[in-house]
Amino acid sequence: MQVTETLNEGLKRGYAITVTAAELEAKVNEKLAEAQPEVEMKGFRKGKVPMALLKKQFGQRVMGEAMQESIDGAMNEHFEASGDRPALQPEVKMTNEDWKEGDDVEVSMSYEALPEIPDVEYAKIKLEKLVVKAEDAAVDEALGNLAETAQDFKARKKGSKAKDGDQVVMDFLGKVDGEAFDGGAAEDYPLVLGSNSFIPGFEEQLVGVKAGEEKLVTVSFPEDYQAENLKGKEATFECTIKEVKEPVAAEINDELATKFGAEDLAALKTQIAERLEAEYAGAARAVMKRGLLDALDGQVDFDLPPSLVEAEAKQIAHQLWHEDNPDVEGHDHPEIETTEEHNKLATRRVRLGLLLAEIGQKAEVEVTDAEMTQAIMAQARQYPGQERQFFEFVQQNQQMQQQMRAPLFEDKVVDHVFEHATIKEKDVSKDDLQKAVEALEDE
Repeated sequence: MQVTETLNEGLKRGYAITVTAAELEAKVNEKLAEAQPEVEMKGFRKGKVPMALLKKQFGQRVMGEAMQESIDGAMNEHFEASGDRPALQPEVKMTNEDWKEGDDVEVSMSYEALPEIPDVEYAKIKLEKLVVKAEDAAVDEALGNLAETAQDFKARKKGSKAKDGDQVVMDFLGKVDGEAFDGGAAEDYPLVLGSNSFIPGFEEQLVGVKAGEEKLVTVSFPEDYQAENLKGKEATFECTIKEVKEPVAAEINDELATKFGAEDLAALKTQIAERLEAEYAGAARAVMKRGLLDALDGQVDFDLPPSLVEAEAKQIAHQLWHEDNPDVEGHDHPEIETTEEHNKLATRRVRLGLLLAEIGQKAEVEVTDAEMTQAIMAQARQYPGQERQFFEFVQQNQQMQQQMRAPLFEDKVVDHVFEHATIKEKDVSKDDLQKAVEALEDE
């Protein structure tokens, strides 16, 4: 077997691989010899079929397997000897297309090698960690929001008209073609106007009603309504309004605290403060991570495989195009041209991606099975009622697993670098942190 270099420019590599006819024949004979003890053929006992007959019967099929194994073996030996790591799957093709049995096999292999990545000087990385304490005003604001979610309703003054957001207590009877239908009647039903819990168009017609009033509401059931006998049908509802109530926020006291699982108001305030500071810490970490990536990008430079940069630029352009054209859900659209800005961003992403991967490999950073399971379960909760199906889908889909593993790995590598960098804490206000986060989004 012979491997000859044909191209060495930058990170581009090319090789000619020759597998001699003798090597190939030896490989075929070896594979047939391995299979011979298990082969049965009419007229021969198991394992006693002559090699010449085996070769005539199975030689062509085994030849293809031997050829592929020989080429794969040559490639693996080359990568082990050279230390090269291909950026993408190498392009391999047979160059003597008129090959016939007894000829040498000639193959060309080309790829872009991953570059040598220099070590990072952690001592030179200086970062600023923004620290925000949960102020009383922020805690009180969060308490007020909680009180609104736990709102009650109290009766409006007699004769008051119902507004959007009010609760209307009523009896109603629904009819289609003059006949009452199942599920179309209720007594003392509390309906919050604007909640969109009834058929489209129903709640809007109750805005302005008063207690004691009778109101006839006419609506049409949607074409996709679950009850087959009501799809697209016009219905009338005879509504008797009993009460009109306005929303009032729950009082901020120990009783409210117990509704949210706290022992008392003081404990609830402590929980809110801890939650707020956890949110602030998450935002501050995102800001510090951007600072780290900027520092790494400025400190380390190396050649990049053009194919990786080109693929990343196309992906960026495609993603941004869909963000600008949200109505287009599929990929049936004109080809999207990459710009200099796309290429610039792709260059940064590829460089940082390769650098973080190298740092993680040298530091032996790994994403554990437990961490993956936790991440899958967290994402599965976004599909209520289908958690099990989602979990099984991810377990059977290697590409999906890789998509979920990549950000976990990156975060662990970033944390590793944080441990070795020089970090100085800086107390700031919530508004200052918000501005820093917004600045990330603008870049």
